[in-house]
Amino acid sequence: MATKVLLVDDHKIMREGISALLRRYSEFEVVGQAADGRQALEMASQLKPDIVIMDVGMPNLNGVDATKHLLSVNPNLKIMALSTHSDGSVVAKMIKAGAAGYILKESAFDELIEGLNTLLDGRTFLCNKISKVVFSEYVGLVTNSKVMNGDGLTNREREVLQLVAEGHTTKDISTILKISTKTIDSHREHIMEKLGIRNIAGLTKYAIREGLTPP
Repeated sequence: MATKVLLVDDHKIMREGISALLRRYSEFEVVGQAADGRQALEMASQLKPDIVIMDVGMPNLNGVDATKHLLSVNPNLKIMALSTHSDGSVVAKMIKAGAAGYILKESAFDELIEGLNTLLDGRTFLCNKISKVVFSEYVGLVTNSKVMNGDGLTNREREVLQLVAEGHTTKDISTILKISTKTIDSHREHIMEKLGIRNIAGLTKYAIREGLTPP
């Protein structure tokens, strides 16, 4: 039986390119394509993939928080992070979120296939460009809650921060997250207080710098 793969990337050409290449391998079946993390949650619930190839920087819901949500529902799901980011802090956040692999978009396709098979074998995978030295260093760091949770934001506050930074109104966010506008306002105040940022422009810069939303 073929391994079911869900592709998640906000660039259609990237999704379709990977899908076309994966069709050469009978052991993999692309069962769906999602344009952002929130759509990925819905599709994963319906399609029950074995592996999710997850872009890190996406609108609406980024790959880090989407990975956390998916694994909270299905801890056995394999997540392969796919990104342009080689920054160690971004790699560390994806590993902390539960991704079993991390590959750069500039990597050769053969390396992606190697990575997927490695995940299916129950092992972790890091592409060649991200050195083993960096991987070891940041795997150690993710156990340090001060490093990974330095901003003190909850998962819900991170979701609100991303949507605020992407220009969504309070009403929009209320609809997306299915919580009241009053709760949204409260979350925003807590976020600003924790980060020491008092305006939307500052929150947007922070969200981009931290990889919560694409620039």
